[in-house]
Amino acid sequence: MEFRIERSALTEAVSWAARVLPVRSPVPVLGGLLLDTEGGRLRVSGLDYEASARIDVEAAEVLRPGKVLVMGRRLLNICKVLPEGPVECAVEGSRFTVSGDGARFGLSVLPLDDYPALPSLPQVRGAVEAAEFAAAVADVAVAAGRDDTLPALTGIRLGLDAEAGTMTLAATDRYRFAVRTLPWKAAAAGGESADVLVSARRLTEIARSLGRSGLVSVALDAGSAGFEHAGMRTTVRLLDGRLPRHDKLFAMENPAVAVVDRARLVEAVRRVSVVADGDSPVQMAFSAADNSVQLQAGYEDDVASQRLPATLEGAREMTVAFNPGYLADALASFEEPSLRLLMMGAGQRAMVTGAAGSDAHRHLLMSVKPQLA
Repeated sequence: MEFRIERSALTEAVSWAARVLPVRSPVPVLGGLLLDTEGGRLRVSGLDYEASARIDVEAAEVLRPGKVLVMGRRLLNICKVLPEGPVECAVEGSRFTVSGDGARFGLSVLPLDDYPALPSLPQVRGAVEAAEFAAAVADVAVAAGRDDTLPALTGIRLGLDAEAGTMTLAATDRYRFAVRTLPWKAAAAGGESADVLVSARRLTEIARSLGRSGLVSVALDAGSAGFEHAGMRTTVRLLDGRLPRHDKLFAMENPAVAVVDRARLVEAVRRVSVVADGDSPVQMAFSAADNSVQLQAGYEDDVASQRLPATLEGAREMTVAFNPGYLADALASFEEPSLRLLMMGAGQRAMVTGAAGSDAHRHLLMSVKPQLA
């Protein structure tokens, strides 16, 4: 194998494929990246027990086609310090060499015969806009659990409704529940619907890495999900179990509804939270009499407060309190200039939506009882 390529293209390809490499593995070859040159292109692939990644990039010149397996993180570290400009790569005996602008590195070659075959892409079910998909995954991922003893709660539900032409993403850690719905283009008329659970950490990495324009193909089978976009292909093993359904949970009868400027509310929560020790709550007291909300946090002499304009319908007054981190995450996941808060009362469910009241993005929070002195 011997090829020439721009340093930036090589670094981008190696960085993208190296995302899936295990930090530690009892199987040394799983720490490797497979480089394959053929037809003027370089393909870089990596995998671990849960995920795989493959990317194709144009090489400036392929002098000798071939394959080589090298330690992926070591190659990535080399790519980061290579001089800008063209890079020459070649297999010389049992060594893979990388050189450019006077700098030269050598890497031991790993045994190709011991490297497992990359999983194939499952059946393509359809496509979604890359930018919308990345934004939706980011919006719901904040609500996913972090406790690995409850694996299902660390996942994001990916639901495909072939009849409605929508994709639904949802996540919950039992204290909050985020849902996003976006348009979905089925691969064929009358395609099958699907409902699977994907690791929130893995799906977030995938969505961030696939680019911000064009369509992302989504593929599913009984055990894995696959995503493909602009020469990049990745698969991830599905999680077992299911998330609780949100339909009944999100049904709120006769709630009090407040409308607040999003940017001002985000800043006020950030400001008063500086005195909220640990998980002590941020209290929000809404008043229809003077169209305002009073935010307050802290105890005794260590307190902070701020009043903002807000409209309230369905009640004369309403006071709720939230974990400040959960509240900040929920508010930050929206982009609309104004937000609606649907509230049932202290210690009960509350929902954040855009001011237009669309069901496309909803974030449910459990309020806590105010504890301010």
